Amino acid sequence: MSLTARAERGAVQLGTLEVGGGAAVVIGGAGADARWTSLRGRRVRAAEAVAAIRAEWAGPVLVEPSSAGDLPRIAAGADGVVVGETWTRDPRLVGEVARLGLPVIVRRGPAATLQEWLAVADLCSAEGNDRVVLCEGAQGSPERPVVLDLPLLRAARERSGRPVLAWPGGDPALAAAAVAAGADGLLLAPDSTPETVAAARDAVTIVGAVTRREDPGTVLAARAAIDRVDAALAVLLERRAELAGTIQRLKPVGGFAGRDMDRERRLVAEMARRAPALGEERLAPIMNAVIEAGLRLAEERRATRRD
Repeated sequence: MSLTARAERGAVQLGTLEVGGGAAVVIGGAGADARWTSLRGRRVRAAEAVAAIRAEWAGPVLVEPSSAGDLPRIAAGADGVVVGETWTRDPRLVGEVARLGLPVIVRRGPAATLQEWLAVADLCSAEGNDRVVLCEGAQGSPERPVVLDLPLLRAARERSGRPVLAWPGGDPALAAAAVAAGADGLLLAPDSTPETVAAARDAVTIVGAVTRREDPGTVLAARAAIDRVDAALAVLLERRAELAGTIQRLKPVGGFAGRDMDRERRLVAEMARRAPALGEERLAPIMNAVIEAGLRLAEERRATRRD
């Protein structure tokens, strides 16, 4: 595929989880949308590793093999395969993984170019398996932080049409930046803490609600999309109330008596420019309710401080 062409975007199904077709996803430890485990450097059989996850998790399971001998057991019990830098340098091993028929997550090595990375995905396609998800981000260490090339992530998504995940390590800021840059989800460490998974979920929910357009095909999916937008709204409303409280403390005349109606009208007009379908007439009562809620909160806090 030409490195300057834009490919039509597609999605990949990992068991019951769709990647690249709607909301951004989180793959990692407990609490994620899908779980995965790596057999590299571990004295554990593939069947045992999959069984251990299946015993406590009914959702999608992915496995990173240690050797080609793991592949038959992975094919029998997992929903997908994760291949890292070592395997991507060996076309024979990539071919064996592709021929399993399972979805493949291809992680980019830190030294791999965009062309080399996409060539691994094309090799899977040549073996009859087009269910490939790319993953950007090299695993960090205490001496070397996580390396996440966001422009390369965007280029891979646009030029291949394949879903692209990001490996943010345990950094919530990197997770949010990756989703804002267009990542279709996050790949976390298999042993990620619940706190790390929760922070990643916040990133994909809040940032994704603003940056990703969804086209749900069912009532259930549409309601889930609305829930994500509402979550982002809640965070923004809370932040707005905090900032409004700061203004109330700084203004010589605060509270309802200090309202600047001209500014509020300009605010509504500017919001209508960004939300033309709603328009000023519909936005005005919404923003009036938001402003009054913030003023009441500021007054309640001021009264509490006096007490």
